Amino acid sequence: MIEAPISRYTRNSLIIGMVFLVGFGLYCIYDGYYNQAFIEKYTVNGKPDATLLFNQKSPPILFVLAAGLAGRWVCIRKRKVVAGDTELVINDKVHIPYDAIEQIDKTLFKKKGLFVVTYTQGGQQYHQKLSETKYDNMEAILNHLVAQIS
Repeated sequence: MIEAPISRYTRNSLIIGMVFLVGFGLYCIYDGYYNQAFIEKYTVNGKPDATLLFNQKSPPILFVLAAGLAGRWVCIRKRKVVAGDTELVINDKVHIPYDAIEQIDKTLFKKKGLFVVTYTQGGQQYHQKLSETKYDNMEAILNHLVAQIS
């Protein structure tokens, strides 16, 4: 059994996004409420201008967006592709028996890191894209699929 967990690219992108949004939110809080030089510079006739208003109003939105990315991470952290002895399982939802696979298009694997599995279930033909940007260890999955089908 070969497993391909969620990719480091996806995980790191979410973490970088969360850190950026929280950091920028904290920066805006500092400038909008505590940095007196900034507040004086962007106050015109006793009223805050657009820059100061942005720094005062945007942090809650930025924190909600960061929480959204954290929620996305919680939702996708358990996703994986498993190539077992008899079938390919994607995210515990899509089960593709090896005898149902008609073709594997791996022409873009070296260039873009993706391949397409074409299979038939219930009389309908489906195409499932699998990419290295979504899952790690895809080369081992591809080699196992090719070995099982050959």
